[in-house]
Amino acid sequence: MNRTTEGFIYLIGFTLCIPVANWMLGNVGTICPPDSPCLLPVAPGIMAPSGVLMVGLALVLRDLVQRRLGKGWALVAIGVGAVLSYLLAPPQLVVASTVAFLLAELADFAVYTPLQERRLVLAVVASSLVGLVVDSVVFLQLAFGSLDFLAGQIIGKTWMVLLAIPVIWLIRESDARRGIVPA
Repeated sequence: MNRTTEGFIYLIGFTLCIPVANWMLGNVGTICPPDSPCLLPVAPGIMAPSGVLMVGLALVLRDLVQRRLGKGWALVAIGVGAVLSYLLAPPQLVVASTVAFLLAELADFAVYTPLQERRLVLAVVASSLVGLVVDSVVFLQLAFGSLDFLAGQIIGKTWMVLLAIPVIWLIRESDARRGIVPA
């Protein structure tokens, strides 16, 4: 598969993460209290809003979109995801997730870009960790006016980043064998 095709697969996944995360907040969880997001356990005794898993995945996919297609495509995907979210989630969640995601992706971008050519795995992990903290703080504050689920948000997103490390390593190895340089 060529780099452009791979890039568009990552782009579609990344774009869909935003609206799916917003939809999950109201529809998927081990508990769904009234007037509150649905929650999932992310560690013993720690719950997080259910969209956390998709956002953790999105942070990794954003890096892969940039690696294959370039920087501009990730910003386009955030905009498309916001429009799709509008169809699936309450306006307050759409605004909160879009603002949080944009700020998180810009922070992710600032860390990932200088590291990615020589240290892809480190770039993805470091940028995702920075992005997930920014996303968690901004989203929780805007969406719910509270940081009550901050630990759960950080843990849940970190799980997704850690699960992606073997895949990122395989991509790096494949790129090296094929002589592919990041976009």
